[in-house]
Amino acid sequence: MKIAFIGLGNMGAPMAQNLAKAGHEVTGFDLAATPEGLPMASSAAAACAGAEVAITMLPDGPILRRVADEIIPALGQGAVLVDCSTVDVQSARAVAAQAAQAGLGALDAPVSGGIGGAQAGSLTFMVGGEDADFARVQPLFEIMGAKTVHCGGAGAGQAAKLCNNMILGATMIATCEAFALADKLGLDRQSMFDVVSTSSGYSWSMNAYCPAPGIGPQSPADNAYQPGFAAELMLKDLRLSQQAAEAADAETPMGREAMAQYTTFVEDEDGRGKDFSAMLPRLAEKGRAQ
Repeated sequence: MKIAFIGLGNMGAPMAQNLAKAGHEVTGFDLAATPEGLPMASSAAAACAGAEVAITMLPDGPILRRVADEIIPALGQGAVLVDCSTVDVQSARAVAAQAAQAGLGALDAPVSGGIGGAQAGSLTFMVGGEDADFARVQPLFEIMGAKTVHCGGAGAGQAAKLCNNMILGATMIATCEAFALADKLGLDRQSMFDVVSTSSGYSWSMNAYCPAPGIGPQSPADNAYQPGFAAELMLKDLRLSQQAAEAADAETPMGREAMAQYTTFVEDEDGRGKDFSAMLPRLAEKGRAQ
């Protein structure tokens, strides 16, 4: 396929490179990045000229809407716009409607798996949109990822991502709290992991991404909490989850508290630029709040 890829940062660049390595004709555009091995266009619209699929990986909903305004008129009838950013559900649905009015297909397809997953082609895609558009683009998802779930209509991919990451944020905080408590009760961290990882406290945060250095599989905790998934990105997703919850009149007390904790960590303490699992040293240093 002839593919335009807009947004070539830490996630977008390896995704685009994997598509190019698989034999697709990929033209990129980014305001700053110039990844190796990818032809670059002078503008987002120029990258989309003649493209069958345009993929975007952008920071937020307002930027997505601005880019959509630029590239939708540049895409030919029948092309498919695939947004892999994590944005608010309303923006995803607005862009899908705008694309449909222009005779284009549209999918919201946020990802899970981080920079490592983008590089390895092992991302999980959560996809919203029409069946025919999904079927057309699925071979590309299979190159960039290991699992793809078609979640429903426009916005369903974003809804799935926000619900997933609300769980992730809350469970990471709970996992870090448990290690901090275990320390103060004199319980060895390895013993704690051996029990919890095979008991009812099992979670992805504990078993696959343990926040305690030297415990469990290799994780950012073993690299001084250099980010695999930065705390400020977790905060972004938690804020989006609470925006969605407010719009849907859904009560999410744990999600709301997780957002508050990461807000303090990122904006008032030293969490910016660290992995989201760096909640553990933060909590380990704290005493009981009064």
